[in-house]
Amino acid sequence: MKAAAGRSVLDYFAELLDPRVARSRRHSLLDSIAIALCAAICGADSWVHGELFGKSKREWLATFLELTNGMPSHDTFGAVFSRLYPERFRDCFVAWTRAIAQLLPGEVGAVDGKTARRSHDRPAGKVARHPVRAWASRNALTMGPVNTAAKSNEITAIPGCWSCWN
Repeated sequence: MKAAAGRSVLDYFAELLDPRVARSRRHSLLDSIAIALCAAICGADSWVHGELFGKSKREWLATFLELTNGMPSHDTFGAVFSRLYPERFRDCFVAWTRAIAQLLPGEVGAVDGKTARRSHDRPAGKVARHPVRAWASRNALTMGPVNTAAKSNEITAIPGCWSCWN
């Protein structure tokens, strides 16, 4: 999977720190990320679907992944992604999508936000969440959600949510 200037998707995530205990790692972090990304692009919406995708595409995945100990299980995907630092993963993902966006100039994007119902906790003094997502129509990519401040709108989230395409 090449993105731009001959770089593969793995290059964009290579500097991501593996938060797992070294002695318990059976699968490469980059293998797990690449399989999950490919599965998500193909419509997988759960770790079980990611595992099924990996098993069904094993021959193809083996052309660019190590797969030393076979295919990660759905539990492994869940464990790996639950331990990743979200901000660092986001930064790698944004760098990758920026490279893809450069291959398709003239992308039209949309930004939309909603208040998440019942996401407030009045006794604890927490206001409702206001997630904003950006959509790149030609690439069929959704970025987000980025939470905005209370009583705010999409405009305040555009720099953080939309920056990967600009």
